[in-house]
Amino acid sequence: MQQSTPSVRPTAERVQRGQRSALVGVGANLLLAMVKGAAGVLGHSYALIADAIESASDIFTSLFVWLGLRAAAREPDENHPYGHGKAEPLASMLVAGALVLAAGIIVWQSIGHILTPHKIPSPFTLLVLGGVVIVKEWLFRHIDQVGDEVGSGAVKADAWHHRSDAITSLTAFVGISIAIIGGPGFESADDWAAIGASLIIVYNAYHIFRPALGEIMDEAPAGTWPEDVARVARTVPGVLGTEKCIVRKMGFEYFVDLHVLVDGDISVREGHAVAHAVKDTVIAQLPAVYDVLVHIEPEDWHQ
Repeated sequence: MQQSTPSVRPTAERVQRGQRSALVGVGANLLLAMVKGAAGVLGHSYALIADAIESASDIFTSLFVWLGLRAAAREPDENHPYGHGKAEPLASMLVAGALVLAAGIIVWQSIGHILTPHKIPSPFTLLVLGGVVIVKEWLFRHIDQVGDEVGSGAVKADAWHHRSDAITSLTAFVGISIAIIGGPGFESADDWAAIGASLIIVYNAYHIFRPALGEIMDEAPAGTWPEDVARVARTVPGVLGTEKCIVRKMGFEYFVDLHVLVDGDISVREGHAVAHAVKDTVIAQLPAVYDVLVHIEPEDWHQ
């Protein structure tokens, strides 16, 4: 689940768009959880009830994302001079944790139903699940696109939570179909399907958690950020080359530490002007970059 490189610097409007996508997920999951829960109870399908539990957990994770985006968008202050961007990957990690918790509940309940004889699910539950898969896949595609456009891992994590719900619904569809076609003796097929779906949920949780942890640990962001920054810096008059270039992601934005080579005989004032020109040029051409710390080095120092 690799994030694309944002092309424009985040604005209040883009943050609000990410928050709106999270609220769309809240509304959709609330409706789907009620529909699936009622259909699961009336249709004697625990796979569908487990799916309703997963949708209910989506409500809270979408709220986590909304709160994370709201916190990440706050301006830097005295206690947080680099801003509040870490709130965004923290929201992603909460989403992953909620997924694992939901998967654990589903497995526990499914085992209980496997050990307890119950009725074969009603055929109408398949129609409910078919509709759920379509709605959830649409939500995934829509919110994943928003995540790409705003450069938010938390929004993309929320999108993948919707896809995990689509997968559990599809798995439940298969399990219920086996139970209906197989007849007596196959009543627990949908329970086994719920367990299989929970494993898929845990797998998706890992792929949400891993990039969020990397961002918290200041892991180098995916893509060609160092090369792009160095290329832009070398276009500035007075820059003879670049050496170290370190980029880290902080919420929606990127921070750069850059070493540039200049003529060793220029004055401190001239070197200072070059550094400011490098910073301004990089931010202008790569607007997702929030700040650039430029270290000036004489070219002959490396000869």
